[in-house]
Amino acid sequence: MSGHPELEIKNYYNKLAQDYDDNRFNNSYGQYLDYQERSFLNRVLKSIPPEQCMDLGCGTGRLLDYAHYGVDFSPEMLKVAGAKYPNKVLLEGRLTEIPLSNNALEAIYSFHVIMHQDQATTVQFLTEAHQKLKPNGKLIFDFPSAKRRKAVKHQQQNWHAGHQMTLSDLENIAGSQWKLVSSQGFLFFPIHRIPTRIRPLFRALDNLLCRSFLKEYASYLVVVLEKR
Repeated sequence: MSGHPELEIKNYYNKLAQDYDDNRFNNSYGQYLDYQERSFLNRVLKSIPPEQCMDLGCGTGRLLDYAHYGVDFSPEMLKVAGAKYPNKVLLEGRLTEIPLSNNALEAIYSFHVIMHQDQATTVQFLTEAHQKLKPNGKLIFDFPSAKRRKAVKHQQQNWHAGHQMTLSDLENIAGSQWKLVSSQGFLFFPIHRIPTRIRPLFRALDNLLCRSFLKEYASYLVVVLEKR
């Protein structure tokens, strides 16, 4: 990865692997984010069989329900995923080196991965994914919203979730190879900080705002690109 400490990131996730699910998704913040991501994938992938899908950066396999193929660069994360899903095809690889033949898939999705890269790596990822997808194949991924971070005066500390973009930024680097077919936000409100008794109300409002013209002011953006 150009300009980023790939070995440092790999070691970080190798060390986290055994406790990753519990630490990241066994709390109100993680559970709500998981709910939003699954709701999105249920809608976008409903007509695409798992056999035609890849989870790129699959980690411990949290979202492998939707794909037959899982790729990650952390062998320790893949071990955890393999114990959960012994019948999936799990491969060690990278965003810019996907270990599958060209024109093999109808969809690739990648969550919580592009946010750790720089722009040069993201461009390489778009090129690589374009080669692996069939004509009109879908590429789905998320990243921190630059407009939200500007609004809240976010101060970035290191590589972790450091790659923010606007939808306009994304369209500029996607170029003529891709068509942006849909987008929405995730996490408009800090759900984990809202009292439990009124969270259901805020969740409904969160879902509404994340799909409205205000979506770029959610914490994250998720996009669906279609291969031209």
